[in-house]
Amino acid sequence: MKRRCVFTAMLMFLLLVAPSVVRAEKVKVRVFSTTNITQAKITFETMPYNLIGDGYDVLATDLTKGDFVDITPFANEVEVSVNGQKKGSFESVAFITEVQDAYLYITPKGAKQRSYKDDMHVSTQSNKFLKMVNHVEFESYVAGVAQSEIYGKEVDIFRVQAIISRTWAMRNMEKHKADGYNFCDNVHCQAYYNRCIRSEIEQATKESMNEVLVDNNGNLIETPFHSNSGGQTANSEDVWQAKIAYLRSVQDTFSFGMKQTYWTKEFATDKWLNYFAKNHKLDINNDSIRNELVNFEQDERKSKLMGVPLKTIRKDWNLKSTFFSVVYYGDKVVLEGKGYGHGVGLSQEGAIRMVRLGMDYKDILEHYYTDAQVVKLGAEEEESSYSDTEENDAAYLVYAEEIQKAMGNDIAYVKEETLSTNGSKKNENNSEMVKVETPKVKDEDVDRAKRSSSLAERMMKTKEGLDKTTEDNEDSEEYEDEEEWTYVW
Repeated sequence: MKRRCVFTAMLMFLLLVAPSVVRAEKVKVRVFSTTNITQAKITFETMPYNLIGDGYDVLATDLTKGDFVDITPFANEVEVSVNGQKKGSFESVAFITEVQDAYLYITPKGAKQRSYKDDMHVSTQSNKFLKMVNHVEFESYVAGVAQSEIYGKEVDIFRVQAIISRTWAMRNMEKHKADGYNFCDNVHCQAYYNRCIRSEIEQATKESMNEVLVDNNGNLIETPFHSNSGGQTANSEDVWQAKIAYLRSVQDTFSFGMKQTYWTKEFATDKWLNYFAKNHKLDINNDSIRNELVNFEQDERKSKLMGVPLKTIRKDWNLKSTFFSVVYYGDKVVLEGKGYGHGVGLSQEGAIRMVRLGMDYKDILEHYYTDAQVVKLGAEEEESSYSDTEENDAAYLVYAEEIQKAMGNDIAYVKEETLSTNGSKKNENNSEMVKVETPKVKDEDVDRAKRSSSLAERMMKTKEGLDKTTEDNEDSEEYEDEEEWTYVW
């Protein structure tokens, strides 16, 4: 039976107005925002570019393949040379194209080359560095962010990332208003290290066009994300003080067995204890305090250790996450940690695994952002994913206990039971065993998964999504520029 959602006036405004606003204008993104550029070379492909200096044409002809432009800061101006010949100095320089999908290359001195679509505007900063701002079509920006922020091959991995990146951008259009642009290219905003060059990401961005996340009042939500939750996400107030209804801690067994699930770090016991004595005034000569500091356990996420915020400890000790336990080994302590990043919102590696298990991208997003929902701007109403057909009314429940069968094995056999859409079980003759790739996990995480009553609900699936073998951790075929995968803190 189809369900229809009724949204507030705010959402109706977004549905009717926002799409035209976003598509009609380019966004301004400062690139190389954390690099002090003293010299750069601009080169081109076959698409023509016009060189503008202080609002006027610098050249009588367009720049195209084979041409190169050298730019350097000179006092408060940009000095320009074209194909080795000096053309003058200007307060601002712009490379403008009228060709859709045109792009240019930027090679700064001492930095890696990048390429960007559409227009590039250049001025100076502090009279000694170049300041570059890409004026780019909004969806091209979203695709570039998705490429920079997450790894993988499956289209829906990038669809998930595109939706949260688009939502964040639309909500934060004035993030750098005082600086004269919309966003920077670093994790202060969103990573944007290149134009999108991968077809599956272009496809994901196109297919998710105008899809965003909203709360129960129809407002665009904040969409923080991180590399790996370690098996449980964090509440917003445990990291940023403010309690936000849709940023609640959720169990996340999908993040187990991925690249960033586990980590360890060891320190001298005296150094560890002295930190708390000096920085946080704890009496480390008190046996109970000392014992807690060297035998701290987190089966479930906590926010403090002896009153000290874990986020402070993480920052001071440069830890991958706040989700760690402390194990005492006499003269040293070992921090046994889980996850990578602040832990709030979406776990990227959890989402990757969910996609590979065949879960719907909307279910993935709505799992990590509590009570939020995916809507398509420009649509009058949003329909549920349930179908009237008998085939799609059936779902399949994977029991959390079956995760234990993955211990010591690369492949587990998990039991699926047919459910009706109202959640009542059909007879067990409908049950069958389905072969599913399952990563290895630790014993304590298996126990926690078994205690999680919500896991079953999170793994409601169609038969099409489960009746196949999924491949996890395909390290040899991941994004070849994986070193630029950005962890959002």
